[in-house]
Amino acid sequence: MIIYNAKIYTMNDNDEIIENGYVELKNDKIIRVGEGFPEHNNGEMIDAEGKTIYPGFIDAHTHLGLFTSGVGVEGEDFNEDSDPITPQLNAIDGINPMDSAFDDARNAGITTAVVSPGSSNAICGSIFAVKTTGKRIDKMSLGKVGMKISLGENPKMTYLDKDSSPVTRMAIAALIREALRKAQRYMEDKKSGDETPEYDAKCEALIPLLKREVKAHFHCHRADDIFTAVRIAKEFDLDYILIHCTEGHLIADELKEENATAVIGPIICDKSKPELANLTPENCFILSSAGVEISICTDHSEVPIQYLPISVGIAVKNGLDFYEAVKAVTKTPAKQMGLFDRIGSIEKDKDADLVMFGTNPFEVMSSPDMVIINGDEI
Repeated sequence: MIIYNAKIYTMNDNDEIIENGYVELKNDKIIRVGEGFPEHNNGEMIDAEGKTIYPGFIDAHTHLGLFTSGVGVEGEDFNEDSDPITPQLNAIDGINPMDSAFDDARNAGITTAVVSPGSSNAICGSIFAVKTTGKRIDKMSLGKVGMKISLGENPKMTYLDKDSSPVTRMAIAALIREALRKAQRYMEDKKSGDETPEYDAKCEALIPLLKREVKAHFHCHRADDIFTAVRIAKEFDLDYILIHCTEGHLIADELKEENATAVIGPIICDKSKPELANLTPENCFILSSAGVEISICTDHSEVPIQYLPISVGIAVKNGLDFYEAVKAVTKTPAKQMGLFDRIGSIEKDKDADLVMFGTNPFEVMSSPDMVIINGDEI
């Protein structure tokens, strides 16, 4: 398949925009990107008629398929709140690909979603990136990309209701440290060659985090919780991402100094709890202007996943540069998740995930003219 006569936001490392070019796909990969009309034009040819092609959009933080739309409590599989430390849980074991929200995602041009356990626990479990098409989650998965760690109000209020620890921010941080220290000792004992320690599923699950093979995704809204995330990450030499980062705009200079990276959202929501008191749609603009790398998420089902493009539009309305906005749902989340070798840009050998719009993709009245995932038009 060759799509020609298109404006192409390649989102490659040269930030190249091709004003009139083509993309050639074979099976599930991009095999050629170029300017003008393709010299080799065998096979299916699609005239884009001057429309714009972007890499498939990526929602960098969701609970997609862990909260099945329209089902109620039976479909809620994202918070295992029986224990505040559950790193051994894997989001992939709870994702329901038959959830109608996958259809909603595809129809909005979202080709990849990062699916995380909920935030009721201090350590919540492993996060996976998945394509938004398919019947079997094993085939949709792009692999494990992080470990969810939560700070602030959510774990605090969850266990306050249970009359058990943690019920303060101090206790949340202490439990996280305790689990990480225990996993460090477990890992050292395994390496020592002495007596092999008794198998511990929680410690085993934390080893990739301690080895920096996956990132810590810190759920944090308030500025003090953001700094606690940075403190713990430094203490254990963790590679990390700040999820939500609601008060990031108040500390943008400090986050730039730390070379922090953040996933911002939800943007279209109310101030539903105390730690959202300083929520502002200018957060993306302020952080980006300060030089902090950002992506944008819906936190589905807090905001339905199909409203990711509108969320981006709200950020642009409030100052975010348009090109930075495109990066925030393509290149940047792909890099944050360690998946830029496969997704996030339109380049040779990348996955054939594309979305085409004839209008501004972030306007409320816009819909994709074409969505391609793994080389197949959806």
